[in-house]
Amino acid sequence: MRFIIVTGLSGAGKTLVIHYLEDMGYFCIDNLPPKLMPKFAELCYQSQGKVDRIAIVVDIRGGRFFDDLSECLDIMKQNGYAYDILYLEASDDALVRRYKESRRVHPMSKEGRLIEGIQMERDRLKNLRKSATNIIDTSNLQPKQLREVVRELVSDDNDYEGLIISIISFGFKHGILPDADMVFDVRFLPNPFYIEELKNHTGKEPIIRDYLSKFPETHVFLRKVDEMLEFLIPYFIKEGKNQLVIGIGCTGGRHRSVAVADSICEMLRKNGHHVILEHRDINEKEG
Repeated sequence: MRFIIVTGLSGAGKTLVIHYLEDMGYFCIDNLPPKLMPKFAELCYQSQGKVDRIAIVVDIRGGRFFDDLSECLDIMKQNGYAYDILYLEASDDALVRRYKESRRVHPMSKEGRLIEGIQMERDRLKNLRKSATNIIDTSNLQPKQLREVVRELVSDDNDYEGLIISIISFGFKHGILPDADMVFDVRFLPNPFYIEELKNHTGKEPIIRDYLSKFPETHVFLRKVDEMLEFLIPYFIKEGKNQLVIGIGCTGGRHRSVAVADSICEMLRKNGHHVILEHRDINEKEG
């Protein structure tokens, strides 16, 4: 049986995730009071396999009932009911933007500023976050990408090793990736931005990749990164790591980092790894 508790920050995408899980065949309940979880889990375990994939959302919308969550999780453990906690979060900027766009009221800022409510919730959930089985930062994820992350996390594929690798290209001038486990700086490669006929293209286009391929250091770098990652990945899996975020940075995030990130993604997928690719700053203007 797979029993997933979806929780985390308001506005981080829990509603999307529960919809994705429902599409994947999970029996889903949104905003279940924690006190009901042990009894609900008991009913599911007694169903003799008729209900074997369950996902519930538990968050601060439960008000004072949410404070019972820690105790209820302990009860479930004592009764032998296994569960995973999927925790969703996002940066303050991303959450503020989403609330401004939706015009909804944050559950902890009804009488105060939005950012204060977000910070209060983040502080209130910090211990729950520490108990999470998986943490997804949705700050820079599009719905399609979030769906893919969720799909990989709940995959029933027996060959799946349990490590999701996110390759994210970015520009240092727009800020480094705050959640990266590893960052490769490719500013040592020749910059197409300074060549008039190349500057308005991106690393997604063959003209940029062909240009970078002319330089031996590009091929040496990609080979060494491939060797290093193939060496490290089994050890990450052995230590129980389920997410690996690799940042590829250049100056503006439109040329070198994009092309290199694409190449590394291709190598990893060719080697059978589950990879999600994102180009954070590809649409930012340089200059």
